[in-house]
Amino acid sequence: MASGLSSLVISRNITRTIRGPWNFVAGKRCLPVDSPGSMKVLEPASGELLCGVPISGVEEVNRAVGVAKGVFATWSKLSGRERGDKLLRAGQIIRENLEDISRLEVQDTGKPIWEARLDITSCADALEYYGGLAPCIVGQHVPLPGGSFAMVQKQPLGVIGGVGAWNFPLQTCIWKVAPALACGNTFVYKPSQFTPVTAVTLGEVLADAGVPDGVYNVVQGEGQTGAYLCEHPDVAKLSFTGSVPTGTKVMTAGAQDIKSVTLELGGKSPLIIFPDADMKNAVKATLMANFLSQGQVCSNGTRVFVHRSIAAEYLKQLVTATEKLKIGDPFAEDTTVGATIHEDHAKKVLSYIDSARQEGATVLCGGERVLLKGKLAGGWYLSPAVLTDCRDDMKVVQEEVFGSVASVLEFDTEEEAVKRANDTRFGLAGAVFTKDIQRGHRVANSIEAGTVWINTYNLYPTEVPFGGYKHSGIGRENGLTAVDYFTQTRTVYVEMGDVDCGLLYQD
Repeated sequence: MASGLSSLVISRNITRTIRGPWNFVAGKRCLPVDSPGSMKVLEPASGELLCGVPISGVEEVNRAVGVAKGVFATWSKLSGRERGDKLLRAGQIIRENLEDISRLEVQDTGKPIWEARLDITSCADALEYYGGLAPCIVGQHVPLPGGSFAMVQKQPLGVIGGVGAWNFPLQTCIWKVAPALACGNTFVYKPSQFTPVTAVTLGEVLADAGVPDGVYNVVQGEGQTGAYLCEHPDVAKLSFTGSVPTGTKVMTAGAQDIKSVTLELGGKSPLIIFPDADMKNAVKATLMANFLSQGQVCSNGTRVFVHRSIAAEYLKQLVTATEKLKIGDPFAEDTTVGATIHEDHAKKVLSYIDSARQEGATVLCGGERVLLKGKLAGGWYLSPAVLTDCRDDMKVVQEEVFGSVASVLEFDTEEEAVKRANDTRFGLAGAVFTKDIQRGHRVANSIEAGTVWINTYNLYPTEVPFGGYKHSGIGRENGLTAVDYFTQTRTVYVEMGDVDCGLLYQD
């Protein structure tokens, strides 16, 4: 396999500028066959028009699903090695075009360029991981009495319908598409209406890698387009990343037609810092857990529980580090805080800070709009906020803000910290900082969350599963576990003797 990749000549048919068409069906960019209107997509960095995108109507969704269904038999009958080889090629194409794709992601999201490079690198990682795993997606041979045996087979589901999020547009897409394709499924994906760009780029990457036309398709649109996709009778499974209210609608659509559903939803995760924690690492992790991607990360540790004995020193160091973050042009190499996705969301984040003040919290730093000059004047840039004097019953502590707002709460005992950490309807992630290995494992095993970090935060290796407890979701993405969510099991029983039907049959 390695020699095949080294001799591969990578074609470069990837669009490197912001231009349509924005759908991708049957192996090419295209306009929808029907459209009830168009979306104006704004560039977060400037607030100016980035592109106009036609909304896909029901006939376009039907067309995309029909194309995916039509090619399913061909794609699913390829060997795992054949499918995996194409995913490995796709990963290499992304690596060779990393800078161009990262710049598209910056224009789409407003995040700093260095973050975008990490995101796009993780996309190549996922394609390569599942490309390597594809040949190993096998069943079992089960010996039975009398020489009979059973074959337990892992079979693809069919056409997968995916709906993605705007904070990590390409990553949330590939986390679904890579394992789905490795298992032999085909895919129709609807990106967020706020970030339509790089999902189509993935279509070009997969086409260059030799994935057959129609295996991966993109339809653009808003909520109604997503509803058409989720309710389509030929879609076998739904995979969604986004908010709890929308996830509830996706789950309802799946229930009506008995579809398998995977949901990766919101979070209000706890970050618990004990007195023996390495203070510098705890501060660094708090920055990662709250201010990465302008705080627009579902797994963020926005409820920061700090032991009372170290709270004053911790806050001093956290505020110092936070105030050093540079707000500016997302394409500048030294920018650490980029633009919020759009004006309405920025105002929502600011409203949570206002609410916190009214409920008695103290804003130690940040929490304001920063006006940049020139072409960036229309973007919404918010200074990262650190709140103290917080209580568990405050709105900012209870609800997902999805912005750069860290709420610091003090605690006295381990038992208290764990109880308060779990007092939430969410359960996506959590973390504990301590040098006591026994305490670290004890607390990690007590936190009701799908991912718990010990002495770090917000790392997502493709090799390990990611997903939530409670209202944070159903199912898992990444790791070997994802294969179970994109396959179904068939048992073939082979009788090697005569049929034994007891007293039912007599000569």
